[in-house]
Amino acid sequence: MPNSHFFAYLSRMKFIHRWGLMRNTQVENIQEHSLQVAMIAHALALIRNRLFGGSLDPERVTVLAVFHEVSEVITGDFPSPLKYFNPEISRAYSAIEQIASRKLWDMIPRELQPDYRSVLFREAGDADAWELVKAADKISAYTKCLEELKAGNQEFAKAKDSLEREIAELGQPEVDYFMREFVYSFTLALDELN
Repeated sequence: MPNSHFFAYLSRMKFIHRWGLMRNTQVENIQEHSLQVAMIAHALALIRNRLFGGSLDPERVTVLAVFHEVSEVITGDFPSPLKYFNPEISRAYSAIEQIASRKLWDMIPRELQPDYRSVLFREAGDADAWELVKAADKISAYTKCLEELKAGNQEFAKAKDSLEREIAELGQPEVDYFMREFVYSFTLALDELN
């Protein structure tokens, strides 16, 4: 059996930079972004379960978040303003993501493929979990904007305002709770956190 290149490809997530059209004071790659999204998504699932009567598996939500950007090792990070420019481009990019995910899935040894199918491809049974991953992704992007603004980089001001509106429009109580309880701290310096 030939060697699988799956994890070698995933290790390249650290080379895929986010926010490619904007000047960054701190470069962010999709590997570190995915970890932050996973931590936030885990918290959102816990908050939903504990405070709002949910019954999601926080570990499942976390795994989906860890893998939510892996297709970008094939496609690269396509900037959001272009990705959502119009419905035709959005559909085309979604199809490209599916092809990239399929290419990665084909790299997995056949006996393990069933275990990765639901991680690389969105399945109906995980709709609520993916909803939290999407919310966590927006929150992560929002905190990146806050950090850039804190560093004096006004390039992220419009993105911050836009993401703030999008997050508020989600209408998810666990997201509102997270924003209230945790996000303000991203505007503080280290000394202020102590």
